[in-house]
Amino acid sequence: MSSLLKLSVAVLVSGVAIGAYAQQKLVPAQSEIVFVSKQMGVSVEGRFKKFDAQLNFDPAKLDTSKVNFTVDMASATLGVPETDAELPKPTWFNLGKFPQATFVSSSIKALGGGKFDVAGKLNIKGQVRDVVVPVSMVQTGPSTVATGVLPIKRLAFKIGENEWADTSMVADDVQVKFKFSLTGVGKL
Repeated sequence: MSSLLKLSVAVLVSGVAIGAYAQQKLVPAQSEIVFVSKQMGVSVEGRFKKFDAQLNFDPAKLDTSKVNFTVDMASATLGVPETDAELPKPTWFNLGKFPQATFVSSSIKALGGGKFDVAGKLNIKGQVRDVVVPVSMVQTGPSTVATGVLPIKRLAFKIGENEWADTSMVADDVQVKFKFSLTGVGKL
């Protein structure tokens, strides 16, 4: 096979892969990321209003599938202006230095029945941790909804430092709940 033909085949295969990758989309208006923690024993719920995903998910080819998420940390809200004003500060999210949180998958394992374990690296506030995200997926027509809950320890990511490291005031345990509406995902 000539070098030119090999190059043409490589470009064509890359183009097909990129085209499939570009067809999978997150539908932000139908998606959400909520975080739940306890402050002085009372559940407090917040949310991130801006996030995005890059998907290359093929249920038939999990070994080559990838899922990457980016969260705009400035979009976090607890719904209380005084509390929201504290979130950007270095003690909490330190937005001046860490404006985004990211998740980059390293492997995806099928568990059956539309359930998957997505392993990868979660990076919040410059702290990178290996996590396994349990995901349930349901398809209705061209839409796929992926849901799950990822428990994290806020102190492992240096969220709420110094005087806020006291877990009797703000619990260390945080539940990150998500619902992602996706298009372009192949049949589960």
